[in-house]
Amino acid sequence: MTEKNEKPFVEVDVVVVGAGPGGMTAALYASRANLKTVVLEKGLPGGEVNNTADVENYPGYAKISGPELAHKFFESAMEFGAQHSMENVLGIELHGNVKHVITSKYIYVAPVLIVATGSQHRKLNIPGEDLLSGKGVSYCAVCDGFFFRNRHLVVVGGGDSAVEEGIYLTQFADKVTIIHRRDQLRAQKILQERAFKNEKIDFIWNSTVEEINGDQSVESVTIKNLKTDETYTYPCEGVFIYIGLNPNSSLVGHLDITDEEGWIITNEKMETKIPGIFAVGDVRQTHLRQIATAVGDGSHAGHMAYQYIQTLADHPS
Repeated sequence: MTEKNEKPFVEVDVVVVGAGPGGMTAALYASRANLKTVVLEKGLPGGEVNNTADVENYPGYAKISGPELAHKFFESAMEFGAQHSMENVLGIELHGNVKHVITSKYIYVAPVLIVATGSQHRKLNIPGEDLLSGKGVSYCAVCDGFFFRNRHLVVVGGGDSAVEEGIYLTQFADKVTIIHRRDQLRAQKILQERAFKNEKIDFIWNSTVEEINGDQSVESVTIKNLKTDETYTYPCEGVFIYIGLNPNSSLVGHLDITDEEGWIITNEKMETKIPGIFAVGDVRQTHLRQIATAVGDGSHAGHMAYQYIQTLADHPS
């Protein structure tokens, strides 16, 4: 049971936890249906979109910067009366059909909870990673790339994010080396083609990074060739890690609505097995995690929130 400390109660229809594209779209649809909606977010509205330099695959925009798109999402989400509050959610409790969302300031009471907490970059969990985090180890090229002008950088991973951010880093770095555990990339073909054509990008295949070395900053990485078991030191001045995502679902871990890896399980209507709790975006168990899919999730959840509240009104307990 989360400590409540006699915090004031705030009654609303819908609480959205997380202000990424999915959460903001859910708030747009819910508030447009005349539901009293609040969006809780501990950071900037937009989530990971803010950490993307250019978005090229969102319909309606040939190219738009991540922060600009995030701002447009936020303006739309607030258009029909939804409220936004920068608060850290500490816990969630169920009281029959009512959900209590406990923050550092209030206890929000609502029949509908929409979880849009997203995911975070997975760590390598190797020596030197935590020690040198912020000292050459990064998980966000858009955030930190500017600080690595004329440096030699390593990118770990082979998916869309690794390749896209590697390309982005070449506008600052002298050289970018992408290290991938397989013998071919998993990224979209268009991204692969761009990377292969970029003279600043090299590749090390069938290899993993075993250690990040340096005293006050990154000086090198220890690489293991998975085919020969050979290990060697590779000089570099920064390491950007893109090896997958972990769901930010600890808030609902006690509700038994996730799979073994922590992704929230929903149906095609974004409903979890608990009536009145929905999940959208990157925190959801799904095969594709993109801005467009999160927006689709949010529209479903916002609409279904209205349907669920109508059901409660028609059949009060």
